[in-house]
Parts: sequence; C-alpha cells; structure tokens
Amino acid sequence: MLDNPATTTQYPVTKRAFGLPILVLSGLNLMVILDGTIVILALPRLQEQMGLSSSGSAWTVTAYGLTFAGLMLLGGRLGDLFGRKRVLIIGVLIFTAASLACGLAQNEAMLIASRAVQGLGGAIAAPSAMALVVSTYAPGSVRNQAIAVFASMQAVGSVGGLVVGGALTQLDWRLVFLINVPIGVFIVLGAVMVLRDTAQHRLALDVPGSVLGTAACVAVVFGATEGPAMGWTSPWIIGSLVAGLLLLVAFVLVERTAENPVLPLSLFRHRDRSVTFVALLLGSGVLAGMTYFVAQFLQNVIGYSPLVAGVASIPFTLGAGVGTAVASKGAMVVKPRWLLAVSAAILSASGIYGSTLDGGVSYAPTLLILLVGAGLGVGVVIVVAPLCLLVGVPATEVGPLSAIGQMIFNLGTPLAIGILSPIAASRTLALGGRTGRAADMSPSDISALSSGYTLVLLVCGIGAAIVGVIALSLRYTPQELAQAQQAEKQAQQN
Repeated sequence: MLDNPATTTQYPVTKRAFGLPILVLSGLNLMVILDGTIVILALPRLQEQMGLSSSGSAWTVTAYGLTFAGLMLLGGRLGDLFGRKRVLIIGVLIFTAASLACGLAQNEAMLIASRAVQGLGGAIAAPSAMALVVSTYAPGSVRNQAIAVFASMQAVGSVGGLVVGGALTQLDWRLVFLINVPIGVFIVLGAVMVLRDTAQHRLALDVPGSVLGTAACVAVVFGATEGPAMGWTSPWIIGSLVAGLLLLVAFVLVERTAENPVLPLSLFRHRDRSVTFVALLLGSGVLAGMTYFVAQFLQNVIGYSPLVAGVASIPFTLGAGVGTAVASKGAMVVKPRWLLAVSAAILSASGIYGSTLDGGVSYAPTLLILLVGAGLGVGVVIVVAPLCLLVGVPATEVGPLSAIGQMIFNLGTPLAIGILSPIAASRTLALGGRTGRAADMSPSDISALSSGYTLVLLVCGIGAAIVGVIALSLRYTPQELAQAQQAEKQAQQN
C-alpha cells in the first residue's frame, strides 16, 4: 500500500536542524565512513596478534569495500521499495551484528566474512540516510544546515578514522570493530523514536545486475590478491580471473536488458562523462593505494606505533580539506581539465618521489610535505570529478547520477588495494623478503618489505599521471560546472 502523497509535504523538523534526528542520520554516515579507514592502522597489529597474512590484510579492507560499493545502488532501490526508515534500521542492525562478529573474530576467515557482511549492512543503510535528511527537514535554511552537518561527516570520518583507529588499536585492535556496537544501537533506537518513514514505490529491482557486478569484482580481486601466494599458474587463480571476466560480460548483457538497471549503460554514451567515470575510479584508487600503503610503511618500516601513525597521517586529510576548498572556488573560474591535470601532477610527483624513500626517512619535512601535497591533489579530484558528472543533467536526475558516481568512487578502494597488494608482495618476495609480521623480520626482510611498498607508490604516481592525461581531454567549462553545482543544490532542496 502506498502512503498518502500529501504526507510527503509535511516535514517533522521545521525550525532548527540540531537535535536527535541529525545525530542519528549523521551518526550513521560517520560510522560507515569511519569503517573505510579505521581498520587500516590496525592491520599490522592484526598480523602480529592474529597471524593475518598479507593477502588477508588486503581482504580485510576489500571485503568491506566490494560489498559496500557493489550493493549500494541496490540498497537505495530497497529504500524506495520498502521505505527508507525501515531499510535503514535493517541495514544498521546487520552492520552492528557484523561489527560484533569482527570484534570477536578468532581467525582470518571469520574476520573477512564478517567484514563482507559489514559492507552489506552499510550498502543497505547508507543510501537511505540522505533521503531521510531531505524528508525530515523542511526546505530552506533548516535543511541546508542539516545537509551541511550530514556532509561534514565525510571530513570528520576521514580524520577520525585515522586517529581513532590508531588510538583504539593501541589499546586493543578488537575495539576498532566493537566501537560500532554502541553507536549502532544508538542509531537504531534513535531512528525508531524520531524518524518518519518515506513513501513506498513499486519498482523493479535489478538484483541479478548487482550480484553479477559484485561477483565479477570479487573474482578478479581474488585472483589478483592470491596470485603471489598460490602462484599465477594455479588453476584457482586462472579460473578466478577468467570467471571474473565472464561475470563482467554477463553483467553488461544483463544491464542492457534490465528494466531498472543499477548501472544504466546509456550513461557511457557521453564521451566526457565516460572520461569522468574513468578519472573518478582511477583517482579513488590512487587515494586508496597511497593511504593504505603509507599507513603500512609508517608502522612496518619506520616503526611508528598505531597511534603515532594515525596522528602522522592527519596532514594528508588536512591537505585534502584545503584541496576541496580550493577546488570548490576554482572550479567556477578555471576549466576542470586544468584543475584535474594540476592535481594529478601533484599526486604523481608525490607517488614517484615517495617511491625513493626508505626506513631512514624523516617525518619533517620530507613525509610531512609529501602527505600534505598528496592530500591537496586528492581534495581537488573529489570535488571537480563529481561535478563533471552532473554537467547538463536536470535536477531530477542529479540524485541517481550522484549515487552512481559515489558507487564508482567507493569501488576504487577495494579494486586498487586488491590489485596493488600482490604487486607489493611479489616485489618483496622477489628480493628474498617475506610478508606478514614485521615484528619477526630481519633488517633485510624489512628492506624488502619497504621496497614492495615503495613500488606501489610508484605505481600510484604513474596512475595519477594517467588520470591527468585523461582529464586533459575533458571539454567542460567553468560555466557548465557552475550550472551543475546549482543543479546539485536544487536537487537537495527537492
């Protein structure tokens, strides 16, 4: 039964944004974003105390990212079909239960499986949160304030994930996951008390497309991640890579005929939009690769504690904050291809120079400058590229296209870590070193491990340069980006 359409114009909150509803919704946004970064600084401790393998470390990140990104659009459709409040609560319950399982994990398999279920819960809950912000707060200044608070969790989560992750790991790595349990309980209770459900709409769900797309990514990442350990000629590795390609072909065929596809292929008919999708995917991969392997370098090679490594990484996030502020203003007066090309050049220089470092490098000024510079480049990309996606798009289509852009951006993290981890491991093993617990390694082993990490930074630098070259082909103007920004604001008010 559909809700009465008239009720959709009655907003529970009309006077002030700050209160329990925004705490619930922004708390969810913060929790989901935190879990993308909070675990990274815990990985060396997991290797030491649980015996987590090199590939297991990568899977701890990618298992969450693949299910979260791959099923996010399906989660949004579930909210449309069954009501946003109901779906959000179900998603948070799944996420919270999986977080508890992660915190109680006794082995690598249990941890990775629980992380995948965490991603599933996040994919179900997160898409409904923004829609509930819009339906809870009346248009105008109240909704603008609520959206600002909700969006600010992106920056808070990025910084907090590093610092909180390091601090909790210093005490006990299990707290990195268990911290989600009380937060999840608060969100569920708050949602039941103060949120009102949205109208339900009958629509077709593209379950086959979502499952095939996610399965294709999992198969490719499995083949790439496990290749160094199992051998590239292993039937399991070859079979996994072939299966991934076949699943990808099946995904494209299903999307061509689906009534309501999760990834409409018509989006790729526009050349500049296709270029932007590629730049967004590669850009997010460069960001993920640098964040992940710099964190490992700081702890396993230089010897920082988790807390010190977290604090030492803050300049990267602060640089990203400056980059987003500069890009928001600069995009209105400078052609986006030049902004993206310059930011890619900064990222490329950071990655290439970072590839020359070793365990004797000093934090200030060398690492400090590299972290700030890399963050600055990333900040520009994550503002300009999403705006390029919205050029020429009416306000009614901004939401769906933004969701697809967000999915592609989130997909870059697990794909990059899944592909780059075996590159680092192969380099380390080729130099006679070994992966795993750095605490048990000899100086020569640490040197080989360092060489693997720095090789990945070189690959990230090359990837950033490719993003810059691709970006130079964009034909958008500052005026078109200004119109896209206005369409985005208008969409948030509807």
